[in-house]
Amino acid sequence: MMTDNGEPGGPTTACGGCAGKQTRCLSLLSGGLDSMLAICVLRGQGVHVEAVSFASPFFNTAAAQRAARALNVRLHTVDFTDDILELIEQPPHGFGGHMNPCIDCHARMVRRAGERMTAMGFDCVATGEVLGQRPMSQNRHALDIVIHDSGMEDFLVRPLSAKLMAPSRPEREGLLDRERLLGLSGRSRKPQMALAAAYGIRAYPTPAGGCLLTDEGFCRRLANLLAERGIRDLRSLRLLRIGRHMRLPGGSTCIIGRNQADNESLHVAFAEGDVLVDTVNVPGPTLLIPFGVRESADIARAVQVCAAYSDHHEKKAVTIRVVASGEERLQAVAGESRDAYSSWVL
Repeated sequence: MMTDNGEPGGPTTACGGCAGKQTRCLSLLSGGLDSMLAICVLRGQGVHVEAVSFASPFFNTAAAQRAARALNVRLHTVDFTDDILELIEQPPHGFGGHMNPCIDCHARMVRRAGERMTAMGFDCVATGEVLGQRPMSQNRHALDIVIHDSGMEDFLVRPLSAKLMAPSRPEREGLLDRERLLGLSGRSRKPQMALAAAYGIRAYPTPAGGCLLTDEGFCRRLANLLAERGIRDLRSLRLLRIGRHMRLPGGSTCIIGRNQADNESLHVAFAEGDVLVDTVNVPGPTLLIPFGVRESADIARAVQVCAAYSDHHEKKAVTIRVVASGEERLQAVAGESRDAYSSWVL
């Protein structure tokens, strides 16, 4: 067992419930160290723990799957797409540094975990939150919002900082031994690193955002999508992760392949209503204008951009292919400098 400051404590003995019933907890697992440690702390007092992770177009469960294998814990995966799209459009408590509605997102995850807890007959939900670890989303006010908005006032446990918070119902009823939960706080990672060593956890990611909604470049593209036409489908979101994006003067957005993999992805993504532009006689990018152009002049602009980003020679015209509305045409244009279009890049 560990003491509050991460030093080895007394022997691990079973608690995990009353009258012979083992306490069952569903713990949120991101794959980060704190969420792994929360599971270890609960297991240390005999609690049966299963994990839950959430997937969306902006974050996946890869790290959680690795952590679940390392901890030998059963992992439940929940599709969070509809939830996160709703929160992006209307975040009750606003965004973080970019388009990340972290407080509302976490509250919704806890709510969804609570629904699963009830359906599975578990006793509580746990998270790896540490009071003060993140100044914006893990201060006491933010943590209180998560409890309130999730509707999990009685059933949410934060094993790493429990002693600094009001006792949860499982603690009050003896399902969890509060004295064997921890009281960590602040931004220092040393206590968690000591705990990781004591629990034999050797591989864990650095505490960095695995969410695209914290990426400045991605968020510029997403904001442009929302302003231009909104999120029509998941394809719109998948395209945000491909290539270089430009806002053409007519208001259309084009995606430019940066490499062969991007070019192939754009060809695969090409669908009815789109405009596809690529080179014929020299190596160059594939351009995709999803859902077509807002004004016809943007097609000519896309042709010029395609030529500019090709491997053109000054005295040789670039042959460009344009596919739109079920028709294909070729056009020869002179390749200009890319600098002429740098202001269009998102």
